[in-house]
Amino acid sequence: MSLLTGSANAVRYTLFGFNLIFLITGIILIAVGAGVGSVYTGYELFLVGKFFSIPTFLIVIGSFIIVITFFGCWGALKENYCLVLSFSVMLAIIFILELAAGISGYVLRNDAENLIQTSLTNSLAQYNKSTQNPTTKLWDDVQRDFDCCGVSNYSDWSKIFDNNQLPISCCSVPVGAVGTFSCLNTTESVGDRHDNGCLTGFSDYIAAHAVSLGAAGVVIAVLQFFGVIFACWVAREIKIRNGITGFP
Repeated sequence: MSLLTGSANAVRYTLFGFNLIFLITGIILIAVGAGVGSVYTGYELFLVGKFFSIPTFLIVIGSFIIVITFFGCWGALKENYCLVLSFSVMLAIIFILELAAGISGYVLRNDAENLIQTSLTNSLAQYNKSTQNPTTKLWDDVQRDFDCCGVSNYSDWSKIFDNNQLPISCCSVPVGAVGTFSCLNTTESVGDRHDNGCLTGFSDYIAAHAVSLGAAGVVIAVLQFFGVIFACWVAREIKIRNGITGFP
């Protein structure tokens, strides 16, 4: 027979329902972290370590949430004070970690352009037009995917190439082109050349995913804040009705 009555009993079942929601939120955090991490992995040569630390952090938090839901569900059903109290403490810790991850995601969004600008600028010299290497391939992929050329604009490549040459990926190859195609920073390639630099488009793309990390962390943290309140309420009622002493 349940020791809790009235509103406290309702809160107990609400806490149990919240645990099911927490289980889903843990899965969501893992999915968001893994999804954004996989996107960033494709551009890892142009991104610093902090772009990967937040997605990994969310995956760890999501896994931890799935584990601690056991304490909440079992403690709520069995009306076990120690389990519910342990759940409350762990949920409070998770709340702080998620809030920190969410804020970090928004900070990363604001810093993305400066961090990426440094990486792109430093990698220009590693582009090799005759020998394939990871940096060359990634630059070509970025310039094709974002219809861009260079960091700020196509003139950035003048420091790397002579004779007005540009990487072929800086131009849209005309349909039906046969034989040799040249991409130049002169008027000959105006119609085919990508005039915009890659920094704005690429950094906006990366920053948008950083926002999804921040939003996931903050929204779920707010939800779990109410879970902490419910868990503390249930723990207090169980303590009072069981006459437990020696605990907070």
